[in-house]
Amino acid sequence: MKHIRHLVALALALILIAPPAHAAGLGDPIFPNDGNTGYRVTHYALDFAWQATKKPFEATATVEAEATQGLSSFTLDFAGNQLREVTVDGAAATTKRTGDKLTVTPAKALAAQQRFTATVRYTADPTLQRRRSDAISVYGWIPTPDGTVVYPQPNGARLIFPNNDHPSQKAPISITISTPADITAVATGTLKSRTAIAGNRVRWSYDSPQPVATQLVGLAIGKFTVTNGTGPNGLPLRDVVPTDLVQQVEKYRTRTPGHLEWMEKRVGKYPFDNYGILVAHTDLGVALETQTLSMFPEGDLAGSESSAEKDMIHELAHQWFGNSVTVRQWSDLWLSEGHAQFYQRLFAAEKGWENLESKMREIYSQHDSWRSTYGPPAKPTEPKLFSRMVYDGSVLVLYALRQKVGAATFEKIERAWVAQYRDKAASTADYIALASRESGTDLTAFLRAWLYDAKTPPMPGW
Repeated sequence: MKHIRHLVALALALILIAPPAHAAGLGDPIFPNDGNTGYRVTHYALDFAWQATKKPFEATATVEAEATQGLSSFTLDFAGNQLREVTVDGAAATTKRTGDKLTVTPAKALAAQQRFTATVRYTADPTLQRRRSDAISVYGWIPTPDGTVVYPQPNGARLIFPNNDHPSQKAPISITISTPADITAVATGTLKSRTAIAGNRVRWSYDSPQPVATQLVGLAIGKFTVTNGTGPNGLPLRDVVPTDLVQQVEKYRTRTPGHLEWMEKRVGKYPFDNYGILVAHTDLGVALETQTLSMFPEGDLAGSESSAEKDMIHELAHQWFGNSVTVRQWSDLWLSEGHAQFYQRLFAAEKGWENLESKMREIYSQHDSWRSTYGPPAKPTEPKLFSRMVYDGSVLVLYALRQKVGAATFEKIERAWVAQYRDKAASTADYIALASRESGTDLTAFLRAWLYDAKTPPMPGW
């Protein structure tokens, strides 16, 4: 009996000192199961051996990370695709897939603060996609006549590569794609090399040393014409357009330098190493602010001047608001979409295409209805995340703040916001605190009423 008691005590001691398992899901109010705890990704490296439209291809994702606690296992967000092998620090790991989660158990447990590298080899399926909650668009892999583009927003990066799929968990990324010699591959970041390889193929390598949210990773493969140029302060520009659409979009494509100057005048220097637009042979219902390379469906730049340029300003503004400064939770989405829409509206007003106050009065008249249907700006009701409220409804909040503090102080707040939280994730509470500090006035009650109350407050100055 004494021997048995010793064995039981030893087993209990081992249980107490063994590293805990992973925790799947960050508990986001909108998507509680997205993301993973227990580690912090420090770098992604993707290597894709692209073949042809809709044809599966071999892929490798290398995830460098640091354990934030002792771990006996951890999870990655990874959906679809055929898993082939996972190693951790070169040793084979055991795996289990449940829904969108890939559980990885290393051969040896990971200690707190230990750096490790997980390598996932899989066969990618470039037809994987899901429909967004607003029903406007699909996301994931978007096939085109001669290749593909990716549209990861909101949580579709897991259809493309294994990752920690939440906007607050961003990390630098390198992307390498091999293609047939007559096909071009472009991605977020800067082109580091283009190398001919065996089999009449080409290897393209891109690198983004600044952190990227998984929902904003850009990738396009197809028959493109790439045009390089220079923007304000020598900023490298790169535009990627299907070869048969070059003339059709030329008059809008060349306006990017002016758009950059307009934005920099209001919020400060562009936050990344390069910028450009990507036009895709798709009929997607929406464009996307993929980092450093904003993506537009072909129809977006084929219409009127006002429509095209407003879309271009919107996606460009996101590079500051949403990309460089990323939302901490999905309920903070108003900070991203509201700002992009605000500068779009401001640009349209300065061009004479809209009257800003008239537009705000029109939106104000609908605000209570939107609050009831979609939730207040900073407390959206899923599945209505991408709604009129998070776009124009959030513009009204920023307009109200501008009315309250004055245009000069509002600009001071905006510049401080993108400077203080550059390359970081930030929350609604952070914005309220910063606005109060920069204005010299406690704006907590004012902004919380606009962002969270069931009824729309009175508009200052009206």
